[in-house]
Order: sequence, then C-alpha cells, then structure tokens
Amino acid sequence: MSLSKPVYNLLGLYFEQLFNHPVRTKSFSSCFLAVTANYVSQRLNGAKATDYRSLLAYGLFGLLFGGTIPHYFYFAVDKLLAKDMKFRQFFFFFLERLIYAPTFQAVSLYVLSRFEGQENTKAVEKLKMLYLPLLQANWRYLSLPVFINIYFVPPMLRVLMANLIGFIWIIYLANKRRTLNSKR
Repeated sequence: MSLSKPVYNLLGLYFEQLFNHPVRTKSFSSCFLAVTANYVSQRLNGAKATDYRSLLAYGLFGLLFGGTIPHYFYFAVDKLLAKDMKFRQFFFFFLERLIYAPTFQAVSLYVLSRFEGQENTKAVEKLKMLYLPLLQANWRYLSLPVFINIYFVPPMLRVLMANLIGFIWIIYLANKRRTLNSKR
C-alpha cells in the first residue's frame, strides 16, 4: 500500500495540471512519451549508441505539435458536432481518420526530418516515400484504438490516450524512418 500514495499523488498532480493548464500539460506529456518511445525504438532496433538528435527531434515534435494539434482538433470537432447528434462518435471517428490522421501524418514526417537537421528537399523526399505506406498502416492498425478513444474516453483524457496509442506508433514510425535512412 505504500506505493499507492505516491501514485495517487502523481495522478492528482497530473489531473490538477490537466485541468488548470490543459495545452501545456498535454504538450509536456506528449514530449515525454515521444522521447521515451523513440528511445525504446532505438533499443529494440539494437542501436549501440543513443541517437540524441532523433530524441531531440521527437521531443520537440511532441512538445510543439503532439499536445497542441490533437487538443485543438478534438476541441474543434467536439464543438462542431452537436451533442445530441445521432451517430456523433462515428462522425467524430471518421473526421479523425479522414482529416486528422492524414494531415498529422504528413506534418509529423516532414517536421521530424527537419528537426533532425535534414534539408527541405530531403524531408520532402522522405515524406513522399513514407507517407502512403505509413498512412495505410495507421488506418489499419490504429483505427480500433482511435475508435475506443473517441467512443469511451472522456474528452479531457483523449489527448493523453491518443499519446499512449501514439507511443506504440512512434516506435513503429521511428523504426520505419530509421530503416529508410539506413538504405541510403
């Protein structure tokens, strides 16, 4: 039982910050999860040395985009769709899958390349090579978790849940991007 109190205190602090400073809290959570997922990806891939540039790129992306974009997207869609609308969660889900996922996937691929120090032409080239296969994998593997997130998770916790889903996605994404880099 002694572990319970620190865990409850940490959760209480998190929820307090989430309530009082939602965008900042979601951004820091996203940053932490993105860095951790990238690190795990590097270890699973057998990297002998840590690629700190990649960790920094994923951390910056999580901080600047991973908390803010989903926060405002979910907020906007929540306001756009009437509360009493029939099949509201399904429309929310389809907007997420058909507008948000493709856009966020393109932004993430391009910005991560730029944050890793690649020139615009290289970033666009990598985006063109990876976009469609990764988007198809996103739709195939993440649609059920995204639906569960939209349908069952309270709005205040959706970005956190999306980032937890994204943790596994980042491991996959980082591996695919790393594989592409090693082929060059």
